[in-house]
Formats: sequence, C-alpha cells, structure tokens
Amino acid sequence: MTARAIGIVIEGATGRLGTTQHLRALMAIRAEGGLPLADGDRLVPEPVLLGRNPAKLAALAAAHGGLKWSTERHVCLDDPGIAIYFDASATGGRPERAAAAIDAGKHVFLEKPIAETLPEALSLARRAQHAGLRHGVVQDKLFLPGLRKLKKLYDTDFFGRVLSVRLEFGWWVFDGELYPAQRPSWNYRKATGGGLVLDMFAHWRYIFDRLLGEIKAVSCRHTTAVPERRDEHGQRYDVDVEDHAFAIFELAGEVLAQVGSSWASRVKRDDLLQIQIDGTLGSVVCGLHRCFVQPLVATPKPFFDPERPQPMFFDEQWQELPDVEPLRNGYRAGWEMFLRHVAEGAPFPSPLLEGAKSVQLAEACHQSNRERRWIDLPELTL
Repeated sequence: MTARAIGIVIEGATGRLGTTQHLRALMAIRAEGGLPLADGDRLVPEPVLLGRNPAKLAALAAAHGGLKWSTERHVCLDDPGIAIYFDASATGGRPERAAAAIDAGKHVFLEKPIAETLPEALSLARRAQHAGLRHGVVQDKLFLPGLRKLKKLYDTDFFGRVLSVRLEFGWWVFDGELYPAQRPSWNYRKATGGGLVLDMFAHWRYIFDRLLGEIKAVSCRHTTAVPERRDEHGQRYDVDVEDHAFAIFELAGEVLAQVGSSWASRVKRDDLLQIQIDGTLGSVVCGLHRCFVQPLVATPKPFFDPERPQPMFFDEQWQELPDVEPLRNGYRAGWEMFLRHVAEGAPFPSPLLEGAKSVQLAEACHQSNRERRWIDLPELTL
C-alpha cells in the first residue's frame, strides 16, 4: 500500500460551507489515512486554504495542524502540487475563478450554483470538457438519510403510478434587527449572486432530475418578503433579490409537483425540508432524516363533519422507515466520489453540465415570473 498525496485548494475556506462541511470532510478522510483506491493505494488530501482574510486563514490553518494557506489565487494555481481547485466562496465571480483554474490545468469541483447565467454555466462546462479535466458540482442533499430512504421506495416501486409531488422548504432568517441573520448578506444582493431561486432551486433541480422525476417545464412566482436587512457589520441595506418563491414543475410523464421555498417562513412541520409523494399504491412524507409511509391497504377513510372536530390523528397513521444503512456525511460522500473520479477515472454523476441545468431552472423561474407563463426546459448538451 502506498499513500499518495493530492493537493486541493479550497477558495472560501473560512466561510460557513468551506469550514464546517468541505474542510471537515477532507480532514476526516485525511485522519483515516486517506481514501482507499481500487489498486490498494490510499489517496491523502492535502488542503490549501485560500481566502481574503490572513488572520482568519492563519487561525483556521493552525486549528487543523498547520495547513498551508494563501490570499493569492494565482500563486495557488501556479503550484504544481495542487491538482484540484474547489470553490465554496460567494456565487458572484465563480465562473471567472473556475475558468482561471481550468486554464491552469486544475481539475475543478464547485459549490452550486456554478454561475449566475446559463451561458456562463455552459461555457464553463465546455471549457473544462475541452481541456480534458475532471469537473463536477456539489450535490450533497442526495446523500441525506431521508432522501436515501425515499430512493429505496422508488427502487422497489412502492408508489405504483406517481400522481403528484409536493416539496416544502423554508425557515425564518432574521433580518439583523432583533437577532443576527443566519445567512450571509451576499445571499440577499444581486451583485454578489444572491437570491433564493438561484441558490435553493439548484438543489431542487438535481433532487427532481435524479430522484423524483425530470423537470420538463416550470411556472413560478416569487417576491421579496423582507426588503431591508442589516449586514454582518450592522449596516442597513436594501434587498434586491427574492426570498420567497412558489413554483409548479411539470415532470416527465406529466406528473405535477408543487414547490414552496422561503427564507421568510416559520416552520410548523417535522423538518426544514419536507417532500410528499402520492401514488396509486402508497404515499410517503420524508424530511432530511426521517421518512414515513402509508400504503394503499393502510390508508384510512377520513370524513368531514361541520359539527365536531376531526377525531382522527393523521400523523399517527403513518409508519416510519427504520435507519438500516449507516449515516454518511453528504459532503464527504461527494468528495470521495470526486477524488476517485480524479485519481482513477471512476464514474461521477454530477459534472458541470448538471450544474448548468440548475442555472437553467433558475433562469426559467425568473422568466416565468416576469412573463407570468409556463417556461419549457429543453435538454442541455455540450
């Protein structure tokens, strides 16, 4: 067995996702002696932290055993010891940053969305493809326990013919007046690639296309529910993007899906994300971790009585699926797949073209909102 080091530069390393998810995932692989490969070798990640704040970078590097760090992107891209460029910083400027990495001969792995416009996204995917480099976009939600249980139900044809899908996502993001906001201020500014549709509908695109049914068309309305907020320094600013959106997706097979997404909605359900699928043979309600089913043979017959309250407790009529498989961190699972893709050419299901599909959906939602009509999503190719 041979340990093989692989250099990975993480741009935006001191941000929320960069630190708590991606760096954490890579350090966990490293702590176990590296990722086992098919030939018996172990691939050991060597993270290099890239950002704008030297003090934060130095502190983060020291907290992880003295990692290398830099504030100069070109220095990292010129380093022959770095094989992979990963971007977890703000969406604004991501295509330019990733294009520079591709031109430097680095494999690229990007957080979503990979760009703000579809032409930029497709251009980036084509650039990486023509350069002969490995490339991909993060699709972490597919590894969540709730969605993995949901996939098992699809694999065993639990639903029969699917009739409809309903996805609800949202939580209350404070505006900075009473309590600090839980999301960075760039999420609420168009100039930095903000907006709920561009951010969250990237998740919905890959969840639907790879699990619930390919999206063929969309009708969408969105709005700005909280028009003024305070940033990380307490300064007021105007929100110029949407934080509240409702859409209907038409899926393959003419199945309709209702999708509600909000950063200005208080939660009264089991989880921040809840998906309900109704089929001729059964239904499911799943969240990020838990999954409940109700087959046809166990479906109750409720009734409406205007003179007395409903006697049934509907929540008690569902059966929870057990935790059979071990829990896997979705970010780590994605990194393991991409590292094997780079090191030994193993399949990788989410190349940059999949990231372009997410941007396509976001643009279609914005167009639908402006023109108040259905928008088709044609097939994308490189």
